[in-house]
Amino acid sequence: MFVRLLLEIPAFFGIVLRFGLICAVMGVINFCIGESMPRKNFDYHAFPYRTFSWEKGGMIYQKLRIQKWKDRVPDMSRYMPKTFRKKLTIMRSPDFLEGLIAETCVAEMVHWVLTLLSPIFLILMPRVWNWISMVLYVLVGNLPFIIIQRYNRPRLVMILERQLALERQKARAEG
Repeated sequence: MFVRLLLEIPAFFGIVLRFGLICAVMGVINFCIGESMPRKNFDYHAFPYRTFSWEKGGMIYQKLRIQKWKDRVPDMSRYMPKTFRKKLTIMRSPDFLEGLIAETCVAEMVHWVLTLLSPIFLILMPRVWNWISMVLYVLVGNLPFIIIQRYNRPRLVMILERQLALERQKARAEG
């Protein structure tokens, strides 16, 4: 039995390698497409990016304890220096916030496209592993990222609205 298990290990690593390669190729291609898209095409007030009433301004995701794990998942802006940094810093100008909100829309769109492309695993992975790979890819590789964008966007919009109100108030006081 132990010898049989040892003989299966190389095949399993081949399956893991194939899964990783498919994920990497699809991810890189879709990341590049997402980076090349004009941000003006993403309206966070419109479907599918607007917050739905059942999301309660993103608070529904707190039931998933999102605050504990959202900063632990990979963020491409950490690894790709020329991309828009997706961290809210001291820089809270309306332009920066609008850019950050647009980035959440792009990231969500990319992960939805990857989710829609996940049936490719049914073709490219061996039987039994194909369904496991597809479900794993959707549930671990894309759904958490979609949830993070849906959680962060309403909070960023609220900060943007406060900044715009402060700027209007400041302009009235000066003018």
